[in-house]
Amino acid sequence: MRSLIVGTGSYAPSRILTNAELEKMVDTTDQWIVERTGIRERHIAAPEEATSDLAYHAATRALEQARLDPKDVEMIVVGTVTPDMPFPSAAAVLQGRLGNKKAFAFDVSAACAGSLYALSIADRYVASGAVKNALVLGADTLTRITDWTDRNTCILFGDGAGAVVLRPTDDPRRGIQSLHLHTDGATWPILHQPGGGSRHPISQKLIDDHSHFVKMNGREVFKIAVRALEDSSLEALAANGMTTGDVDFVIAHQANKRILDATLDRLEIPASKCWMNLEKYGNTSAASVPTTLDEANRAGWFKPGSSILVMAIGGGMAWGAGIIRW
Repeated sequence: MRSLIVGTGSYAPSRILTNAELEKMVDTTDQWIVERTGIRERHIAAPEEATSDLAYHAATRALEQARLDPKDVEMIVVGTVTPDMPFPSAAAVLQGRLGNKKAFAFDVSAACAGSLYALSIADRYVASGAVKNALVLGADTLTRITDWTDRNTCILFGDGAGAVVLRPTDDPRRGIQSLHLHTDGATWPILHQPGGGSRHPISQKLIDDHSHFVKMNGREVFKIAVRALEDSSLEALAANGMTTGDVDFVIAHQANKRILDATLDRLEIPASKCWMNLEKYGNTSAASVPTTLDEANRAGWFKPGSSILVMAIGGGMAWGAGIIRW
């Protein structure tokens, strides 16, 4: 038994922040941002929108495509590092808004790899027969923890949510074939949010120091990301007796075009096989992979049996890759 993706959905807030607007906020230019990241604009959550609100819109679209009543969902997992509040989980808030009383619901924290981690957990539950269906999301409002005075990071992030619905299948040629996850906790200082947790609780000094915002060493992240994504992708392919030539499509975390281009080049996979959307969304963290999957799906990219290489990496550092047969 395998778990099959039977529905996808995504949501981006209506407010768009362009590079031209960023030029007025920090010392940067549209040309500089595009050349180094590939990003032209990003979506920003409205003041009244929280992560669970974005997740709700993505979830309803995925459930509608899957023809599944929200009340019948048995498991909800949300990959996020920006829940509405420290607790309860964004998944629990989402469950309540969906009017669901059946599902157990929880969040997974793996930064930009969160949706892949969440998908791997739900896959085990569905494939084992423990649940008949699962709703998996990646949702983040990274702009809420972005330092808009830091030109190295504020150009990168946007808000959004993506969702998939899983059901079991007994067709070995379809469904999630395998997912391979990794973490290197020794590298956490290169990408993290230092303040707001138990080590550095919220205080006026912490806020004055901007320690409640994302901190990143972009050069080190780039070096680890390309190597990790290449290695985990090759691991996933080998586990399924595949070569890069057997890959029909690539769905990758949209962090930076240079990272994507370098990874695809190392894998010798044509860029035409990889759905790219970071120019209009930026880095949406855990929302990136399911949003990208939904866009490619609704554009008609996939056919039954299509082989899809998925990959993502985020703070932790946490990363992974896998093979999905549509």
